[in-house]
Parts: sequence; structure tokens; C-alpha cells
Amino acid sequence: MKSTPLLDRLLQIEAEDITSFHMPGHKNGKIFKKFHYKNFKQHLANIDTTEIIGTDNLHKPKEIIKQAQERASEAFKSEETFFLVNGSTSGIYSMIMAATSPGDKIIIGRNCHQSVINITILGDLTPVYLYPEMDIEKGIALGISPEEVERRLIENPDAKAVVIAYPTYHGFASDLKRIAEIVHSHGKILLVDEAHGAHLGLSHRLPMTALECGADAVVQSIHKTLPAFTQSSMLHVQGNRIDREKLKFMLRLHQSTSPSYILMASLDLATTIYQDYGRELMEELLYHVEVFKNKMKDIEGVTVLGTELVGKHFIKAMDTTRLWISMHHQGIDGYELERRLRDKYRIQMELSNIYGVLGMTSIGNDKEDFDRLYTGLLDLSQHKEDKGKIEKMPFFSYSIPKRTFTPREALYKPKKKVLLEDSIGHISGEYFIPYPPGIPILIPGEVIEEEMINYVKTMVARGMEVLGLKDITCQRIEILTD
Repeated sequence: MKSTPLLDRLLQIEAEDITSFHMPGHKNGKIFKKFHYKNFKQHLANIDTTEIIGTDNLHKPKEIIKQAQERASEAFKSEETFFLVNGSTSGIYSMIMAATSPGDKIIIGRNCHQSVINITILGDLTPVYLYPEMDIEKGIALGISPEEVERRLIENPDAKAVVIAYPTYHGFASDLKRIAEIVHSHGKILLVDEAHGAHLGLSHRLPMTALECGADAVVQSIHKTLPAFTQSSMLHVQGNRIDREKLKFMLRLHQSTSPSYILMASLDLATTIYQDYGRELMEELLYHVEVFKNKMKDIEGVTVLGTELVGKHFIKAMDTTRLWISMHHQGIDGYELERRLRDKYRIQMELSNIYGVLGMTSIGNDKEDFDRLYTGLLDLSQHKEDKGKIEKMPFFSYSIPKRTFTPREALYKPKKKVLLEDSIGHISGEYFIPYPPGIPILIPGEVIEEEMINYVKTMVARGMEVLGLKDITCQRIEILTD
């Protein structure tokens, strides 16, 4: 048989016995060893089926899928829950289009997932942006000011909805309850991208869930922090501000007509584990995290972010299951730290930037995982580096650019490619998304400023990633010619 490069690589990675501090939340299937429900993993090929007698239909559920979604609704405390097999993106598309009509205006956090920007194109919406507070040195987004939300609502009384990411990738939770009160006092709809918070309901020591805070619709990436397969998500709804029938139509519009029964079954199993064992497993996880962080305090040269930012920068609470680790002051940047942890200690983190690495823990992690991470960091700390001080993240003001066209209007305008330095003052046809922090500093339809160009050039020169440009060398950008 000829080689199968993708499958072969995945099998190779499986054989390496890598400790997972990245998504998905089942941690290389480790949690299924505890909850090997009817040995379901041995039957994956056989249960990969379609709509036949006895399997129901996701787009018109009457039997087992209806029952599974109702169980999930009970577990996650929603009024109604929908399974998503096209990832959280399909849920974000559906809830926003259910809450709006073409030509409407919506207020969105600038640190939202790119799918939120994309749906303004598909739905012909006009976005109004909110910037979160920023930690420039670490390259991460912090909290969103409730007062800034209200200011935008007063300035845009015709806006139909507000879209907020809660919590952030790094675990920071804004005062969403206050934001919900403000949004609803203005008669608007609050939509929440809770992709990174499906586990929050498992402990009072974690931030409140978006539903508890009063959100009208919430999308959760169950696969990120709970034991479901990648691409498995849920959409939760409560209250009467969203037309449920319109929402169901949008879900049919944005999801496959051949939904994966394996993904839906994994959501069903994740619901059972969440409801029956989740709180106990979360207490174990929080204990392991606390022990790990306390041990790390004694290691010179390694910094682990705690809860010291809570109460500052509009951060109401912190998801302590996230591990933000830096050896920046010891001469090891985040990219190098991620590589060494993987190559030498068989530990894979979720992401890295010049400052540090982010670890995503879940109820699938155990004591052995934390012991391995501690041992690796301890060993690395004992090998002093002589690289000099690592450069800080370049400064950027994070002001909202002037917009000439909406993203949808910009998409259909004629364009041409020019050198970055020749684009200043022109209207962009592409995105600038420096990573970190993953927040667009330029969106199609906005005017290109000199500060943006200087920032991107500095990022590229330092080997950092800039997403959104078709030119992989990041030397040219498309501008509108009309």
C-alpha cells in the first residue's frame, strides 16, 4: 500500500506518548480509559453511520438526538441546546444571523474569533468594535470594560446585538453579568462565544458560566475542555430575545446535511461525564493545578501566571485551569520553550509567543501530567542561558482604525497588491492579525496606518506570525482600487 502521510503522521505522534496540555479535552483519549463506556472506541467504524431507521435526524430530531440534546440542556442549564458538528463556527454563524437581518449593525469585541468577522460578510452586517484591555509585554488580551460596552450602545442605538468572547484564550473573564445587564437595559441581545468555557459550570471556583451571567445565546467548544471529539460543540439558548425557529433554520443552513454520528455520540458521552462525574474530576484538576503552581514558586527563572490580575484591567475572574508559563527572564522565549518541552520531555503545550507558553488543562489530565511538566521545567531552569535579554513585544496603540467600507463591501471591491510601505493611507483588502495576541489590527475596508505597517514589519523581522495576508512573506498587501 502507498503511504498515507496524514494518517501515518498521526499514528507516529500517538506512538510518541506525548503529554497533552493542548486541546482536545479528552487528552489523547486518556479520560476514556476511566470511562470506557461499552468499549465504544472499539466500535467507532461501526457507529459511523447516517440517517437510517433508528438513528434520528439532527435537522429534525424526534428520538435519540432529541433526547441527547435535552440531556445536554439539563446538564448545562440552558432552556434549549443544539448539537454542533461543524465546530463552534457554525454556532456563531447561526446565533448571529438568527439575531440580525441584512444591513443590521452589531457590536463585537475586537478579540473575537475570526468567524465573527466572517459572519458580518455572510450576513451583510456592519460591525462596531470594542477593544479589550491589552498586556503589551505578554501579548495577550485582558478584560472588556462594561462602561465601554455601554458607550458603544449609546453611540449606536440601532445596533441589534453585542458579541463577546468569554473567557479569553488565556482564561480572563470580564464582568459579563454587568455587561448582560447593560446590554439588556438597552433592549439588545447578548451573544457569547464561550468556546473556551464549556467546563466553567463544574466548580464555583471558576468564573460564572455565560448562561449564569444572563447571555441570550452561548456557543461552547465542548471538544476544547471536555471529553468530546474535535469539532464537537454546542449552542445553548435561554429567554425569548432570539426567534428559536429562525435559529433552527440557520443551524440547518450552516451545518452539514451529513452530520457525523461519531461527533454527536461524543457530545452525548461528554454530557454524561460532565453531569455524573464532572464536579469530582474538576476538584481533582484544580487541586493538581494548585499543587503545581505552588511548586513552581520555588523554581527560579520560571513564572506561572496566577490570579494577580483579577480585579484589574476589567478582569472579574480567572479560569485557573489555564497555565501561562514564561522563562522569558532566563533568556528562553516562548517559541523555544514550547520546542524544548516537546523535543526533550514529550510535552505539547497549546500555543506560544515570544513571552511564554499556554497550557490548556482539562478533567482529562492527571497527576502524572503535572509531574512531567514540573520535572521538565525544573530541568530547564537549571540550564542557564546566555542569550541576553529577549526583546519585548513592540508597542501598538490598539485604536480602532477608520473604516471606509464594511468587510462585505470590501470583499467585492477590485484590489491590487502593493508593498506594505506603499499601502499607507489606502483601504485594506486583507487582514492584519499579528500572533500574538491574535487580535486583528486591520480588517478589510479599514484605512491602513503607518503605525500598523511599522508594527507588522517589526513582528515579521522578529520571526513572529502575521495571519490574514495572502503573501506568505508578509511584504505585500491587497488594497482597494475603487
